[in-house]
Amino acid sequence: MVLMGAIIGAHGIKGEVKVKSFAGTPAAIASYGALEDARGRSFELALVGQASPRKDSPGKGPGGKDVLIARIKGVGDRNAAEALKGVELYVARDRLPQIASEDEFYLADLIGLAAFDQHGNAMGKVVAVENYGAGDVLSLEGGAPGAFDIAFTRALVPVVDVAGGRLELDLPDGFFDKPEGEPEETGAAMN
Repeated sequence: MVLMGAIIGAHGIKGEVKVKSFAGTPAAIASYGALEDARGRSFELALVGQASPRKDSPGKGPGGKDVLIARIKGVGDRNAAEALKGVELYVARDRLPQIASEDEFYLADLIGLAAFDQHGNAMGKVVAVENYGAGDVLSLEGGAPGAFDIAFTRALVPVVDVAGGRLELDLPDGFFDKPEGEPEETGAAMN
């Protein structure tokens, strides 16, 4: 399942919701048919518009090109819409369009790829792709350095070969060094 969006709140009194879309073209979220939440509940979206930024706080709050207003089949009032706040909406990977270019891929396709540094050393496998607001981050595990995260930028991840099942990292010197003053991990419990 691929995360396509999230319900971020109610809109109005007739059961409409604000949906933050993660699709490349935000309105495309409604073109994949019924979406599902993590529990398997189905949500049929009908887009009715785009959220506008809050007038009392320009540039802040819900609004912008990736926040849409939608009706969900079976949701008819504000209370029902408010109860859905925070629900993440997923689509099955096989319902997404095929990608024709080798330089394009879905972030979900990165999970499971083997990672190697610029010297050919195995660094583990991608176990998750996260985004905390400042850009995508790859979480890697299973390699000699242990679990670590790396920003998913072209400078740090110059080679992505989905078909070959691998990606290459260009790690700066000292990437795994502990910051000065940080205690070394000893593995012993501290009392």
